[in-house]
Amino acid sequence: MTLDLLPVGQTARIAAVDWSVLAPDEGKRLRALGIDSGAKVSVAHRGVFAGADPLAITVGRMTVALRRVHACAMTVEAA
Repeated sequence: MTLDLLPVGQTARIAAVDWSVLAPDEGKRLRALGIDSGAKVSVAHRGVFAGADPLAITVGRMTVALRRVHACAMTVEAA
């Protein structure tokens, strides 16, 4: 399943990221935030606008706003 489909509150581990879908500077920013393969994440909130963009995800003790297109590039496994 991809990160955008993860239910709110459920913890998962990022199994893979399709970096080719993302712009190089976006990938660099996500890696700097610790969002990469092996990271444990959970969806804290979903946006209220059409398409439920953005997602608020928790990585460690940090909450990060993430666009749905970025979340679609990440495959997650239940932790």
